[in-house]
Amino acid sequence: MIITVVGLGVIGGSYVQAMHGLGYDVYGVDCNEETLALAKKQGYIKEGYVDGHDIIAKSDMTIICLYPSLVLDFIKNHTFKKGSIVTDVVGIKSYFLQEALSIIDKDVEYISGHPMAGREKKGYAYASKEVFYHANYIVIEHPQNDKTKIAYMCDFVSKLGFKSVKIMSPYAHDEIISFTSQLPHTIAVALMNSDDEKYETGKYIGDSFRDLTRIANINADLWAELFLNNRDYLLASMQRFEKEFDQLKLALINQDEQALKTMFEKSSQRREKLEK
Repeated sequence: MIITVVGLGVIGGSYVQAMHGLGYDVYGVDCNEETLALAKKQGYIKEGYVDGHDIIAKSDMTIICLYPSLVLDFIKNHTFKKGSIVTDVVGIKSYFLQEALSIIDKDVEYISGHPMAGREKKGYAYASKEVFYHANYIVIEHPQNDKTKIAYMCDFVSKLGFKSVKIMSPYAHDEIISFTSQLPHTIAVALMNSDDEKYETGKYIGDSFRDLTRIANINADLWAELFLNNRDYLLASMQRFEKEFDQLKLALINQDEQALKTMFEKSSQRREKLEK
């Protein structure tokens, strides 16, 4: 089976590394020739291409690991093998999926996906197959999908190390992702930017601050695009968060110890349920 990964950044690079030794013929497409040469030297791809038209036309699966705005351009400008699977790793789905389906060949199975994994840094240097280990993966299903191809995709990503694979509609995906992924990034950014820098903050932090702000080291171009194209769902999640934050503030203003304890107990119980 020929699989081509387009864009060998953190996620694309992790894909080619995770597929190593699984029996696939893996190829890479990237604008950086040094990245392609390194991936080939390491044995993760058989060959690399800057253009990629020829190998895309032969591929049984194409995994597009590009920014959302570039995915559609790539689909428009390439011809995919009939009967093949084309997937992406875009963090939001509903705003572009219908357009993708309208321009891709009807004989090609388009299955959008979202690996819930990654790193704050960008580039192939930070890629690793460990990125996928025990992470969650979301398969996006639409009415035109072949159920057998959906099942195949679920099995395929499971082999890469993902522990939980869920099938969702693009709209359900965008709603939950606004809470589990995008909202935490807004909080991390706001927390870092609220520092009045009166002290050398880095000299006084512990694990809690490190954990909360890890994702504040953010890819500005990518996340601005993700936030704006999922604005309504994200704003709704932010409003629910603000309501809870205001309850904490009110308890402090009123010196209401019991209210604080009740909120702490509720959050602790909910956090424990996440790991089950």
